[in-house]
Amino acid sequence: MGRKGSTNKQVHQYLVGARDSGFLKLLACTSLLLINAAYAQQSEGEPSAADAVTASPLPTITVSARGGKTQEDPKDLPFGITLVSGEEIEERGLTSIEDVLRATPGVNVNSSGGANVSSLYIRGIGALYPMSMDDTSVAVNLDGSPLSSRHISLGNLDVEHIEVLKGSQGTLFGGLAEAGAINITTRKPTRHVEGYARGEYGQEGQHLVAGAIGGPLTDQLSGRIAIQQSAFDYPITNLQTGEPVAEPDLLALRGSLMWDATPDTSVLVSTERQKARHMGENIVLRPYGDNPVMDVSPCIYANSHKTVERSSLQVDHELDNSQFTAVTSYTDGFNTSPVVYDRLIQASRTGNPNATEYWQLQESREQVLTQDLRLSSLPGAHTFWIGGLSLLHSDRSYDNPRNTYGTSNAQFRDFTTNRYGLYGETTLPLSSDWKLTAGLRHTWDSKTFDATYLSGGAATGESETLSDDFTTGRIGLTHALTPEINVYSMLSRGYNPGGFQDYGNAPGTASYRAATSKSAELGFKSAMAEQRLTLNGALFYTDVEDNHLLSYDSATYAVSAVNADTRSMGAELQASWQFDNGLTLSGDVSYIDAEITTDAFRIGDGDVHAGNHMPDIPRWSSHLALVYQKQISPFFGISSPLLNARLDYNYQGARPADPQNSFDLDAYHKIDMRLGVGSGDTEWYVWGRNLMDEHYDLYGYFAPPSTYYGAPAQGRAFGLGVNHTF
Repeated sequence: MGRKGSTNKQVHQYLVGARDSGFLKLLACTSLLLINAAYAQQSEGEPSAADAVTASPLPTITVSARGGKTQEDPKDLPFGITLVSGEEIEERGLTSIEDVLRATPGVNVNSSGGANVSSLYIRGIGALYPMSMDDTSVAVNLDGSPLSSRHISLGNLDVEHIEVLKGSQGTLFGGLAEAGAINITTRKPTRHVEGYARGEYGQEGQHLVAGAIGGPLTDQLSGRIAIQQSAFDYPITNLQTGEPVAEPDLLALRGSLMWDATPDTSVLVSTERQKARHMGENIVLRPYGDNPVMDVSPCIYANSHKTVERSSLQVDHELDNSQFTAVTSYTDGFNTSPVVYDRLIQASRTGNPNATEYWQLQESREQVLTQDLRLSSLPGAHTFWIGGLSLLHSDRSYDNPRNTYGTSNAQFRDFTTNRYGLYGETTLPLSSDWKLTAGLRHTWDSKTFDATYLSGGAATGESETLSDDFTTGRIGLTHALTPEINVYSMLSRGYNPGGFQDYGNAPGTASYRAATSKSAELGFKSAMAEQRLTLNGALFYTDVEDNHLLSYDSATYAVSAVNADTRSMGAELQASWQFDNGLTLSGDVSYIDAEITTDAFRIGDGDVHAGNHMPDIPRWSSHLALVYQKQISPFFGISSPLLNARLDYNYQGARPADPQNSFDLDAYHKIDMRLGVGSGDTEWYVWGRNLMDEHYDLYGYFAPPSTYYGAPAQGRAFGLGVNHTF
């Protein structure tokens, strides 16, 4: 204990000193480590040809992590990255972005099971308790333009792949990326006809129907249409009906057109609409037992719905020595749903066994217009560089127009945000083995807040403004030990802007300060045996000053804004090995030690003390996957059948439920399987999810003096599916 505390203190002091000249000192230290590693590698010599694997090489995987049309090898990027392909998303039954992130080690999600409330953490970095829809440390981007992290519960519609970029990404994505970024890339129109149709049906009301078709319309115009409908039952029984509390369903539709105007110019227009119905925040008394229950009025979520409509325009033009990209997007999102404390919760909180349920209606609206203009190097250029200008205008509201007792106590809040950013980044070869990456961004933020609070029918108004400008950036070194192995170091500065919280119900409680972070990362990446074996690892450390903490008093419903410092440190390891016999073994493991480092008093449901662990962050999380593909002997008249088997295991360690560390959410093990047989373009398969039938927590909360509640995850389910491609 003494050695660990001493080490943490030394590292903390070192990074505090880095606010002036320490960044350069730490960079020099990590560079020396890289030089020593390079010298040791050269001393050992190169492997002999006899040691080489003779299997046919696999294609190099590329990502568009740094924007534009530039595709880069993840091994060459000086920060951690996890890539999840659309094929893997479909095979694992990950129907939403939230599902993908929850299954990624090092990424944590706090969600109540509703359509509009979710908090993201990467490597233990994120708000202690988010203040608003605008308060996030993880940037989410869909096809190159920002998307609110509150929309991650929506469906994975025709997704090509999802990139999870770990570590501060403030250079390219601005102030909402101090922990990292999520890049979602959808499938685009092609110059040949292609598509798919897929259907699934299973237990617990789970079903899915999805399809897409695309191809050329004229010599210069291509199109694509995708649709997906899915549904499931909440794993919660309503004691009043004996049926699930709700049966949510989601419908998503997207259409896109690609115009190849000239050999050097392309224009992509895309529009989509997603709607979720009957999804609400689940507040369930713990412990759940084998059959989680609520005691609420029937059809309590009948009028709950969320709609997100989005349109985007992307123009790409290739110049002689660079490429120009302009991305314009407009997003309109609306959500309405009650926050319900059922009779069981109310009886526990009040001590009255005859207590009635309490609900408060929440309605939110967000309209966001974004514009990004960037100029970047051509694909394959010796020196990578990108520079650009981004603009964002947002109008949003968060209202509580009525509750169980009527409209005499209500809140109406309106927010506007104008954000402008200038940014640039380059990766410059210093020699044949060394590369320097450096990026910088300056952002100007302007926000307004107007609110009307009703108490007993009497109205009180409040108006505030906030202006801020800040700089984020990073600098890193990469060294190629061999053509197959890179080591890297990265230092970065992140920022989570201040603003106005969504939940205030009295004047003077709305505003909160910005959070700043400083991060260091040291790691290695390798792709060996002709791309069949990959091994990546990293050590990381982050200090966050003035992290965001929403104070909530469950007895009076009073809400206020508080700030507290945090730090996170840990390690992660990723590996994948494709054998010659059709078997692929892959795994990820993450260790995170995330701690609150300052006291936060005057918190409604209990003070937060230095030394407490960050909520929602387990020390250990891991994922292991076994995939087996093999041509098998004909049977039942099927010629040349292809066996496709997959087994996934996810582990999440115990984690604190709240900043007060009132109690821990239990560790859980989740096992999923899929077994399919394909012939030609069609595959039939069976699937099983959460085979151990663990109703693990999506979140947890403690309401003094003795009430514990949360939201349980889906239990075990089996089903059938068919997929046809053309």
